[in-house]
Amino acid sequence: MLRRATTQIFRQAVRCVSTDSSLILERSINRVQLLGRVGQDPVMRQVEGRNPVTIFSLATNEMWRSEGGEVSSTGDISQKTTWHRVSVFKPGLRDVAYQYVKKGSRILIEGKLDYGEYVDKNQVRRQATTIIADNIIFLSDNVREKV
Repeated sequence: MLRRATTQIFRQAVRCVSTDSSLILERSINRVQLLGRVGQDPVMRQVEGRNPVTIFSLATNEMWRSEGGEVSSTGDISQKTTWHRVSVFKPGLRDVAYQYVKKGSRILIEGKLDYGEYVDKNQVRRQATTIIADNIIFLSDNVREKV
C-alpha cells in the first residue's frame, strides 16, 4: 500500500518536472461572486433529454461619486445597475433556488462564467453570458407583501 502511494507521488512529480508539453497540466480559475437583488421569480426549464435548469436574473449596483470626491447636499452620486442571468444546474441547489429565491430577495451567488451562443426566434445568432451558480447564500427575507 505504501509502495503504491509512493509510486503515485513519484509519477505526479515526474509529470510536473517533465518538459513534454502533453504532460504539463495547468490550473486555471473561473470564479464569480455576485451580491445583489433578484429581478424576477425563477423559472425551471427542461430541454428534452437534458436535466432541468432553474433560471433567474440578478441585479448588481455600482455607485460612485462625481468630480472631486465630495458629495454635495444635492447628492452627486451616480449609479449603474447591471443585470446578470443566473442558471442553476446542481440538482439540490436547483430545487432550492426554484422554491425559495423570489423577486427582490438579496442573495450572494458563487459560481462561474459561461459564454454561449443561441439562435433567437427571428433566427438571429446571439451571444449570452451566464453565471452558473454553485452556491446561493440568502441574505434577506423575501419581499413581504403589504398587509
